[in-house]
Amino acid sequence: MSEIEPRRAQRKLLRLVATCRSSNGLRDSGQISDISPHGCCITVRAMLLKVGARIVLRPDGLEGLTGVVRWIRGNQMGVEFDSSLYEPVVDHLCALHEAGESVFVTMP
Repeated sequence: MSEIEPRRAQRKLLRLVATCRSSNGLRDSGQISDISPHGCCITVRAMLLKVGARIVLRPDGLEGLTGVVRWIRGNQMGVEFDSSLYEPVVDHLCALHEAGESVFVTMP
């Protein structure tokens, strides 16, 4: 069993709808519930992945964010981004998408 590394930055709460796509083409809708410049937590509807899986997250209104699944608990995943986000972008997202009632959208 490997040790869990401490986080590099504090996560900030938000509710942001996103699409999650795996490297083998599976897609699911989800919701990002916390974020930092280095990663996030996303809750998906039904996608089953393994730790170490490569994914692309496409949050509402943003370009795709690539990353690696670092942990899984039920239908929640912790994702480490390949490239860190600019801190003011994280702050802006949190201001626009304050944590509140969870909302999912159905993918077309």
